[in-house]
Amino acid sequence: MTDDTNARIDALVKANPVVLFMKGSPLFPQCGFSSRAIAILNHLEVEFETVDVLQDQGIRQGIKAYSDWPTIPQLYVDGEFLGGSDIMMEMYESGELKQLFEAQKAAS
Repeated sequence: MTDDTNARIDALVKANPVVLFMKGSPLFPQCGFSSRAIAILNHLEVEFETVDVLQDQGIRQGIKAYSDWPTIPQLYVDGEFLGGSDIMMEMYESGELKQLFEAQKAAS
């Protein structure tokens, strides 16, 4: 990954309280995992930004190196990597994701 790509990803992660790197857009996800991630965030009524990795191959490959995580989507909350759609689903089902976003909302 180039330093420029790393800096762009780092800026996106730090500038947005909740950001999802995904395939496609919230209105038109391009894979089932991205669709599930969007559904979870929408169900929890979370305000979030998205980055369509299909629009930028540098970001698509760079995000995997940035997080040391091989798959997309990837969710970041307050600059911290949370995980992909499977981890999001586990956290959602356990109630942990809802608690995290409630605590985040209270802190802001």
